[in-house]
Amino acid sequence: MNRRLITAALPYVNNIPHLGNIIQSLSGDVFARFCRNRGYDTLYICGVDEYGTATETKALEEKTEPRALCDHYYGEHTKIYEWFHINFDKFGRTSNEQCTEITQALFNDLDKAGLIHEHVNKQLFCPHCNMFLADRYVDGTCPKCGYEKARGDQCDKCGSLLDPIELKEPRCHTCGSTPEVRETKHLYIDLPAMSDKLNAWMDKASVEGRWSDNAINMTKAWIRDGLQERAITRDLKWGIPVPKAGYENKVFYVWFNAPIGYLSITKQLADELVKAGKQSFDWKSWWLPSESEEAKGKEKVDLFQFIGKDNIPFHTVVFPCTMLGSPHDWTKLHHMSSTEFLNYEDGKFSKSLGIGVFGSDAIESGIPADAWRFYIFYNRPEKQDYQFTWKDFMEKLNGELIGNLGNLVNRTLLFVTKYYDGKIPDAPVDEELWKQVRELEAKATESLEWADLKDAFHTMFEISDICNKKFQATEPWKARTENPAVAESLIHNLCYVIKDLMIMMNPYMPQYTQKIMSYFGKSIQESKVGMETKPGYTWADLGVTEGLSTVGPTEVYFKPMDQKTMLAFREKFGGKQNKDAAKGEGKKEKKADKKKAEPVVLPVDQQADFFNKNIELTVAKIVDVKPNPEGEKLYIETLDDGSGTPRTIQSGLRMYLKESDLLGKHVIIAANLAPRTMRGVESRGMLLAGDYKDADGKDCVEVLDASWAAPGTKVVLEGADVNATKKEQITGDEFFAVQIAAKDGVVQIAGKKLLADGKEIKTVNAVNSEIG
Repeated sequence: MNRRLITAALPYVNNIPHLGNIIQSLSGDVFARFCRNRGYDTLYICGVDEYGTATETKALEEKTEPRALCDHYYGEHTKIYEWFHINFDKFGRTSNEQCTEITQALFNDLDKAGLIHEHVNKQLFCPHCNMFLADRYVDGTCPKCGYEKARGDQCDKCGSLLDPIELKEPRCHTCGSTPEVRETKHLYIDLPAMSDKLNAWMDKASVEGRWSDNAINMTKAWIRDGLQERAITRDLKWGIPVPKAGYENKVFYVWFNAPIGYLSITKQLADELVKAGKQSFDWKSWWLPSESEEAKGKEKVDLFQFIGKDNIPFHTVVFPCTMLGSPHDWTKLHHMSSTEFLNYEDGKFSKSLGIGVFGSDAIESGIPADAWRFYIFYNRPEKQDYQFTWKDFMEKLNGELIGNLGNLVNRTLLFVTKYYDGKIPDAPVDEELWKQVRELEAKATESLEWADLKDAFHTMFEISDICNKKFQATEPWKARTENPAVAESLIHNLCYVIKDLMIMMNPYMPQYTQKIMSYFGKSIQESKVGMETKPGYTWADLGVTEGLSTVGPTEVYFKPMDQKTMLAFREKFGGKQNKDAAKGEGKKEKKADKKKAEPVVLPVDQQADFFNKNIELTVAKIVDVKPNPEGEKLYIETLDDGSGTPRTIQSGLRMYLKESDLLGKHVIIAANLAPRTMRGVESRGMLLAGDYKDADGKDCVEVLDASWAAPGTKVVLEGADVNATKKEQITGDEFFAVQIAAKDGVVQIAGKKLLADGKEIKTVNAVNSEIG
């Protein structure tokens, strides 16, 4: 068993984290708790990212010094993570002497290797503030997608990495004035020179560490498109000084030194432990094991990193290149667990607008920390963005946490205390039940080994569901008198399954599971570097059906949420624009009948040309289908469109087709249709289908099929150029300006056939139908 080194993305220190921010730290905590309980030598490192433009800007806005700002928010972050019971081995800060020491040493390694170059470039300068503007000091319009609130370093809408000078209509973030372009000099890391090393490392690491397709494709795209030299210095005061003549007034760019924070915080922990006389701890045994006496004879280190999808390139390209350019053999990424975004209701979290649940709000809500942990992991956004809604929170809390797991635990243990005087009845092992349970336990364990946290969690709830159904089918309240042996067997075996569930769910809900185990007079083992291990059950005790004897007095841990409470929370955290909607929930409001204007259809002789220039149709494979809980007609489909990044669309097909009818199907989508949010989920495109009536006159829908074509294949009109450039985005009116129709089973526009990979698109049932 290799040693497990775990990191979670370092949160910026200049704010109060919301639920979406906390996902990475919580995810690392679940995995670390699992690894420790499983018996791995484990270290979990995280901390606040304190340097950079964001902090300096915030300090300027709040009229304080960056250090004072960081001190304040470090305290706030610490309080929130402790309340969520995140069991870091060390939660540190990047503004420590260790980070300065290691960052400067790595820089010197790269400089000596000839991998640092100086470039004079053009940079935005604000005459009003009398300063060069680093990336986050600039706001403007994204040159690639037109988003009007792009930052100087990245567009949050399309994800493109930007240079501030590329922004259209740039504005100084501090004063709002228009900056001017001036020349300045900066140091750059020569990523192109490390391309071969990076490629070779990635080819091996991505296979051994089972990287996700998204991480592999994004990294390969960076390499394929040609790595660019990347600036590692900034014109700021708050940061790590650059140890090079001529750069005394500059600091390191935050994305150069922030990942080095993983190393420096580990050293910070080691220095603290040694100083306190608690234990000898060599930080190099984790990050430079080949240079550590302490690491000799130990298994190699596997680095697991938990990050958001927007940070993937920095952890698979920029940070690894820093390590590869050094002469030292650093521990590098083994497995990455990245998540999509968690959004709030029908928009995004916004502290300034009072929208969403932030860490301090969760503490004040009165809802137990483990209820929040449950909801986050039950819905962890692993393959697509997820929309937090209070209605969904209420339904999952009441239905799964309380109605499934809580129901099993409460009625089983109450049965013991009420009918068996608190003594677990002695009975033989129910081999049929345990065969199912052990298979699912093995499945959950395998998922957790590779940090598939959501899948593992759902598997555990599957075990609970099986046991609830067995409880109901056995009817122990009757069997207790009619067939006592049957009732005793059920209760005996369910007590041991509950014990197993508490062990497996402990990483997800540490307080709840320890509380339930206390009813048995037992506990679950907990450990942490520098602290005494608390003895208790471990993963090795799964499936063991002896050792329990009694059940003490119990109480209900989670309380159900009612509609009134749910609406009150929605109003409280919904911002001004949502208050009226919350008050009116449950009341059908009469809306004025408004006839939606029909889109203008172009003359037939203009449609083919308009289509060829504007509308992008693409073949995509449906890899996941699930109902939208907020829309009874809607499916949420996740597609492989050949880009390497999963695409989410919605379609109103639930009334016509089963999920199994769609899953795995190669369909055709309008790929450049402007995104649209429906029932809280953004849909990026539209699936094409035709309607027809079956033999009984029932309305049916047939989805266009292109099973022979690979995802990403362009669908074109016969005779058109398959490589033609289309508009980046079109409106719904532009799409419907062209009539796509099936005529005698052949899909066409203005008499010209649609082709995918040279083959006609045909229908089987909707042979003469409009396609939309």
